Amino acid sequence: MKRKTYQAKPNEIVKKWYIVDAKGKVLGRLASAVATVLRGKHKPNFTTYIDTGDFVVVVNAEAVKVTGKKEKEKLYFTHSGYPGGDKQTSLETFRSTRPDMILRHAVAGMLPKGRLGRKIIGKLKIYKGGEHPFVSQKLETLPI
Repeated sequence: MKRKTYQAKPNEIVKKWYIVDAKGKVLGRLASAVATVLRGKHKPNFTTYIDTGDFVVVVNAEAVKVTGKKEKEKLYFTHSGYPGGDKQTSLETFRSTRPDMILRHAVAGMLPKGRLGRKIIGKLKIYKGGEHPFVSQKLETLPI
């Protein structure tokens, strides 16, 4: 008897839409739960090299919590590519300018790097307030 491992085909995958309220949620725990759903690891037909994940809409991104002294001590690094072109920004400053990027940066670090990871991160929609334009998609609440 020959047994074969199931491999999901792109045309067989059914994508759902989930909504998450980030208010009061801890950044790392929220990011890992969102990354799991985006990647599709919660589904029985998960295949590593195919995008089997679902769409996730996150609202109230500015109200995400961090523990300890991270608000002042956590740093985000960027580099322009030129000598001496590095910049450091604290979480506190980042929250006041781009609160959506805090969660996007955390989730992107938990996804595969390369073509597949860039495709998956495109399914993450993050909004500062409670409003979002995805009312027509039948959003299910993601329990976190």
